[in-house]
Amino acid sequence: MSVDEQRKLAAIMFTDMVGYSALSQRDEKLAQELLEEHRRLLREIFPRFNGTEIKTIGDAFLVEFGSALEAAQCAIEIQRTLAKRNADIAPDRRIELKIGVHIGDVVHRGGDVYGDGVNIASRIEPVAGPGGICVSMDVERQIRNALEARFEKLETTELKNISVPMELFRIVLPWERPSPTAAKSEVRIPKSETGIRSRRIFAISIAIVLLLAGLLGHQLWRGRNQPAPRQDASPAQTKAATIPEKSIAVLPFENLSSDKENAYFADGIQDEILTRVSKIADLKVISRTSTQHYKSAPDNLPEIARQLGVAHILEGSVQKSGEAVRVNVQLIKAANDSHLWADTFDRKLTDIFSVESEVAKAIADQLRAKLTGQEEQVIASKPTDNPEAYDAYLRGLAYTLKTAGTPGNVLGAQKYLREAVRLDPKFALSWALLSYVEARGYRTLALQPTVALREEARQAAETALTLQPNLGEALHAKGYYHYACLKEYDTAVRYFEQARQLLPNSSRIPESLAYVERRRGQWDRSESYFNEAERLDPRNVQLLTQHALLYLDSRRFPEALRKLDQILNITPDDPDTLTFKAAIAQAEGDLPRASALLAPLHPSADDSAAVEMQVYQAILERRPAPVIPRLKEILAKPDPALGYFNGELRFWLGWAHELAGDHAAAQESWRQARSELEPFLKEQPENYALIGDLALTNMGLGDKAAAFKLIEREMAAVPIEKDALDGPAPIEILARVAAQTGEPDRAIAALQKLLATPYESALAGGSVPLTPALLRLDPTFDPLRNDPRFQKLCEDKPK
Repeated sequence: MSVDEQRKLAAIMFTDMVGYSALSQRDEKLAQELLEEHRRLLREIFPRFNGTEIKTIGDAFLVEFGSALEAAQCAIEIQRTLAKRNADIAPDRRIELKIGVHIGDVVHRGGDVYGDGVNIASRIEPVAGPGGICVSMDVERQIRNALEARFEKLETTELKNISVPMELFRIVLPWERPSPTAAKSEVRIPKSETGIRSRRIFAISIAIVLLLAGLLGHQLWRGRNQPAPRQDASPAQTKAATIPEKSIAVLPFENLSSDKENAYFADGIQDEILTRVSKIADLKVISRTSTQHYKSAPDNLPEIARQLGVAHILEGSVQKSGEAVRVNVQLIKAANDSHLWADTFDRKLTDIFSVESEVAKAIADQLRAKLTGQEEQVIASKPTDNPEAYDAYLRGLAYTLKTAGTPGNVLGAQKYLREAVRLDPKFALSWALLSYVEARGYRTLALQPTVALREEARQAAETALTLQPNLGEALHAKGYYHYACLKEYDTAVRYFEQARQLLPNSSRIPESLAYVERRRGQWDRSESYFNEAERLDPRNVQLLTQHALLYLDSRRFPEALRKLDQILNITPDDPDTLTFKAAIAQAEGDLPRASALLAPLHPSADDSAAVEMQVYQAILERRPAPVIPRLKEILAKPDPALGYFNGELRFWLGWAHELAGDHAAAQESWRQARSELEPFLKEQPENYALIGDLALTNMGLGDKAAAFKLIEREMAAVPIEKDALDGPAPIEILARVAAQTGEPDRAIAALQKLLATPYESALAGGSVPLTPALLRLDPTFDPLRNDPRFQKLCEDKPK
């Protein structure tokens, strides 16, 4: 062998795009576009599994791995990523691959790789079929005990230019269904062996999938040989046909305790049972956030099951008296309202975890769900030995499950979760939830975003991971910390994808990925993740609200309104939802409709977004007098827990005074606002909303230099390159300050950029971005009214 050659054993993966040559002949531009996207997607995945790209051959990749397991894991991740991408994509824009994997001798020479390993991998790949993965028997032997997957043995195959017939296996991917003819030759992994989790599997006919592509696009490759539904089938019949048999929703448990304050305990038991069941990959489990709006023992179970897309319902009740607990549960087949299983558990509080485990195991048995060894361990696990810590955890959990993430709810959750980990420092699940609550509060400003809070969120996530490295909730919390507190999106995604393997039914993973893509400015990808999350959690009002806000921030108001109406069907007259609808009415210039929506609302001081929306309505109507007494009432007894929000409300009071013609009162309010806001900057140096409040306050006080200096600081705190959602907000502050301080050129340049950009507003609790209608109505821009450039910006664009 030449000194320039190196021979070694390696795993080789060969990929090929399906239909690329034909597409190139039909539409060369589209073919090139998809090829480049395909290369970008795969090159992001290879390094995560220690893959080394050897070369591309047209639309094919040749990649080397140190082990067969890493090659197989990488192949599965590629196909999963493409299946998710293709879910809501038109057929002619889908990217499908065939992948072959073999392990054998290879020779490195002159920057290229040769040998049987390469030749056989390239010949195996065509056998895989579109969206499939085919591996040699050598690979299957090495990974069958390490990869939680199923293998379908293919007929012995003679490959071109390979002298010996090959034994080949197809990896059955979690979102597809093995063919009936292959069932007898399917190789199964023993339950006691652990590894990467497969996703739940259920059969859906191809014709129904095509009808419901928008809902179930990521399952397009299942059930190819099933008969199509009758053409005259009703929508209800069609939907019923798509509901997998191994699916369940856990309805709220009824609190039968004499002390009604124990409702949190019943909620917690329900949630813990649901959490354990949801970690079974072979089941479809609907999140609690979608079921919490139903009563505990409803009369219309078949209709509820249809709404949630499940075949089974679990009902229950909890009675707690001192240290004694009684839990009643019954599993019901929704189609005919028949009881499959029921039981009553009388236990001491210290033994409550065994009830949760037994119920989860019984559900799996009744629904004939396959359990891996790791899943059995998770279901049987005991998160803490301290009943007082568990009680505090359940109280904190109850606050996180409330509809609105108001400062009051977030502070309540933080208080009890801190108490839980104080009582049991080894309570990993509570550490994980505490980190998530604090990181989310830091990101949404529901908590004061101090450096100390950010550090506490980091320590909580790392403590949870140290205690339980394979806890899905801990991995998610660490990812959310990187997303929310550090804006380290790539790192966050890596943790989210690891958590996905352990939390196969959790809507929180795709929801978190939607947030990441929104911050990256990838609005279409964000929407796809929201759709995926809603398939897992169809009645989660927090999730639906965030999806609506994506449309709202993009000025896609009709879609936002439809999503908000969907929320109101679940929670009628919800004030937060009505506030968002009013914001859209303002943005469209329909102040009477906005007024009708806002007038019945009576928000408390801790719902600052609704309060500010009502004040902004009065300002847009140029009738500020009615809101001044309300603001004075709130600020007469400011809540210290609201932090800088009190100073922000005082800025609004100054604006209302100024518009009412009371310049002296406005100046006094703004001076007091500045004195209240400035001290928070020391502990919250990156709080762009606080900095923006101070810039507007200094504008009101006539300190132009200070206002522009603060705007520069705000732009540095939230650069558009790192945050496409909030990054443009400082530009809106700039436009307002420039308009009011005699800088029309700067103001108009900023407005021109803003009107072409999706973002979350800097005003009124962070809602609708500026629109032509708002420019026509907002008094801030009165100095620009006679400028032809501004007048053009105020014109509504044709739809």
